[in-house]
Amino acid sequence: MTLPDLICDPAEVDRLYDAGKAVADSARHTAGWTSDSADARARLRHLADLPYGPTAEEYLDVFPGPAGGPVHVFIHGGYWRRFSAKDFSFVAGPLVEQGHTVVVPNYALCPQVGIAEIVRQMRAALRWVVLNEAVHGGDPRRLTISGHSAGGHLVAMMLATDWSRWRDMPSRPVQAAVALSGIYDLAPLAWSWLQPVLQLDHHQVQQLSPARQVRPGQPPLVLAAGGEESQAFHAQASRYAAASGALGNRVEQLSCPGRDHFTILAELPGLAERISPR
Repeated sequence: MTLPDLICDPAEVDRLYDAGKAVADSARHTAGWTSDSADARARLRHLADLPYGPTAEEYLDVFPGPAGGPVHVFIHGGYWRRFSAKDFSFVAGPLVEQGHTVVVPNYALCPQVGIAEIVRQMRAALRWVVLNEAVHGGDPRRLTISGHSAGGHLVAMMLATDWSRWRDMPSRPVQAAVALSGIYDLAPLAWSWLQPVLQLDHHQVQQLSPARQVRPGQPPLVLAAGGEESQAFHAQASRYAAASGALGNRVEQLSCPGRDHFTILAELPGLAERISPR
């Protein structure tokens, strides 16, 4: 199956990409994320709602690790139209135990904004981390990032960013990255149940698809998808890996046995530790 095979068949796109319908107990998983995140915020020292931009949605939560340790930014998913940073505080616990300072940024959701604005917000959040994280004890020179689902897309867009446009930013601020069950070519979604919310056009698909925007010299990236996910998520990863690898970038593609679109988040601590610059 190749991605072009999907884009003219809305019913097939929905079947392959609607992970919530594909996993029978998806609502239980997402409710667990919210509950576990509340527990994490009650248990872990953290700095909440730090603004990185001018709008109410532009905030981030910082979970400090050991002084001078590496910094890890996690970008949440939800097909760009669900959830908030508060629903994903639970990722911080294991990563803080591994010695990371963890940052979970929030962003505005579609249809209030478009995906292009969400990408802009995540660039602003990453810039804030690089310029400010040392204040909270972490070492932004040892920065890694990860994301899940739509967050995987946003991670790949961060790697495709030309950071030299900002005079106060290093040319390659991210040392390595992990993307879990991401979307790297948006073309199929323009034919999906999401289109009324996302409102993708041809220009947006071209400019906002990481597989079409790869740059040479990107940091190492691990692409993971669950063995129980539809083939579409594996095809998405393969397409991105081929495009990025063709430019000499280091991309590793993994299939995680027994994991679906929701349970794959259990793989994050191990993968984050694997890429952590020590």
